[in-house]
Amino acid sequence: MDALEPAEEDEGGTVFRDVVLLALAGLVAVVILILPHLGPQSRMEAATADPPGNVIVELRWPDEVDGDLDLWVQAPGDAPVGHANKGGGVFTLLRDDPGRRMDATGLNHEVSYSRGIVPGEYTVNAHLYRGPEEQSPVPITVVTSVRPDERAPARRILARRLEIGHEGEEVTAFSFRLDALGDLVPGSVNRAQKPLRGWKAKP
Repeated sequence: MDALEPAEEDEGGTVFRDVVLLALAGLVAVVILILPHLGPQSRMEAATADPPGNVIVELRWPDEVDGDLDLWVQAPGDAPVGHANKGGGVFTLLRDDPGRRMDATGLNHEVSYSRGIVPGEYTVNAHLYRGPEEQSPVPITVVTSVRPDERAPARRILARRLEIGHEGEEVTAFSFRLDALGDLVPGSVNRAQKPLRGWKAKP
């Protein structure tokens, strides 16, 4: 009989250890299942948030091209906004992209946002500040979106693909007119060249 007692004690200890390990494994499984759902609201908001501003103008060029292009925009009655003047009364240049230099994102992308919608003519230009050695001309895409109300999603009103050929060149993607509601005025879009970088305020 004495020989059986240690075996019974060992069996009881094994059951206790098994129960503890199963409980611990269950706790770990619950934590792993819960982790992806912690703070989902902030992540969802970041993923689905509309960009700030009412008139949004974006310039894109191929990510593999190591060139520095500048977006220039001008709102009605305001100074042009771009690399040398990052903020005006209406527009602010939010992202000035130097190309591959000092850029951890790998994206070639510049964007300007307006505060409010001023009725009148807008002009959107691109300037090739530093040309790439490996590619010329550089294909670019310019997109303009409007969000008249903060609760409404931004809607694209204009997009154009074009090429910019040599260093120092400035091209007008388009000029257009908006009414007070942020609607594109019919027949107002044109591509007449209008330099913005050399703009000077009237005395």
